[in-house]
Amino acid sequence: MADHETLERVREMRAKGAPPKVIARALGMTPAEVAPLIRAAAESGDVPAPVSELAGCWISGGWSDGLTVNGHLEWVDVDMPGLTTRGLAAVMVARRPRHSSKLQVAGFLIDVYCLGVKNALGAAMNERELPEFLANYFANYDGGALAIPVEQARHVVFGAVDYARGLGFEPHPDYAPVADLLGPWTGPSDITFGLDGMPTFIQGPYDDVRAIEKTLKRSAGKGKYAISYVVG
Repeated sequence: MADHETLERVREMRAKGAPPKVIARALGMTPAEVAPLIRAAAESGDVPAPVSELAGCWISGGWSDGLTVNGHLEWVDVDMPGLTTRGLAAVMVARRPRHSSKLQVAGFLIDVYCLGVKNALGAAMNERELPEFLANYFANYDGGALAIPVEQARHVVFGAVDYARGLGFEPHPDYAPVADLLGPWTGPSDITFGLDGMPTFIQGPYDDVRAIEKTLKRSAGKGKYAISYVVG
């Protein structure tokens, strides 16, 4: 448990709009170590939300394939015959912090069928660098990047995390230090995750298949999940 002085420093820096990485550097901690302090203080009402302007929010086309969205007709997606996402969606958010001339950017790779956030990144850049960074981040997605409201991004990212945790899977360690850029979340999500509502694991190149299947057997139960293995 952090001492009062540390929490007070966290509170002061967050009040000035400092992102987790800046706070971690000032305290001599890692972003992963400082993230729980920020989250716990925010939940207790000790830390005001950072003042920052949204510079943009995007999601990969095809993100809703296999999902059910309850309401929100404004949440558009692409309609491309033959587009296959294999349950993966990418989300990016960029903000202009009050204390800095640089944008704070976060990206999330999400398995919306099973595992939740598989990877995340954070970066600081000048505004003129954002278009190229955005293009590179979404370059491997056939559906391209769609501009979306940040509320939609919260329902996708935080909702996927909640869904995956219900199955026994925690988000990637790099998620916590940058999740704050999405803003507050109360839940639940208006999205039904899983492929047509069923937990479905589609094997990726770095996945521990045995461990994931063992977790699904325990959390979902026999016959209540699906697995797609890479052949070869």
